Amino acid sequence: MLQKTTAPRTEAVPPEAVPHPEGVSNDEFRAALSRLAAGVVLVTAHDPDDGPKGADAGMTATAFMSVSLDPPLVVVSLRTGSRMDDLLDEQPLWAASMLSENQLQIAGRFSMKGRISDRLLFEDVSYRRGELSGAPLIDGALTVLECRTEQRIVTGDHTLVVGRVLTAAVPGGSGDVGPLTYFRGKYRQLGQS
Repeated sequence: MLQKTTAPRTEAVPPEAVPHPEGVSNDEFRAALSRLAAGVVLVTAHDPDDGPKGADAGMTATAFMSVSLDPPLVVVSLRTGSRMDDLLDEQPLWAASMLSENQLQIAGRFSMKGRISDRLLFEDVSYRRGELSGAPLIDGALTVLECRTEQRIVTGDHTLVVGRVLTAAVPGGSGDVGPLTYFRGKYRQLGQS
């Protein structure tokens, strides 16, 4: 009599839970790094080739930091192939506005998936145009910088854009307002748990 054998049943494992050859899964990496608090920055640029008058583009970034004092350099990490990555590959001038705790709505607006066009995103956001970059500098931000790309480093699924800071300003009126931070997957105010 023939004995019927069946293969052992295996459950499908989502790709996020599968470890990389080095051993850590995407989920483990995200969970670990979500414990690192980060400031929230709106990176903006003006695309002169988008339409007859050009168009502004913006994205929320939490992977932003200073790199050097002499020369003054910052770096922002962009998903390779994203709208901002493609634009900054062509347009070397851009800006960064460090958002205040009062600007949660702006951060969320420019980070949502499946978002509306950049033109509509900027429609009711108060800003002034940078004199050197032409990029939007967000009113009410704690600090605004205008930058010129010095170097682009593609690594993993992101591009690190190193920018030389051309102008830096701490707008008046921010007073005792704190920074907007990103911690454990949520926007927060400093000192908020």
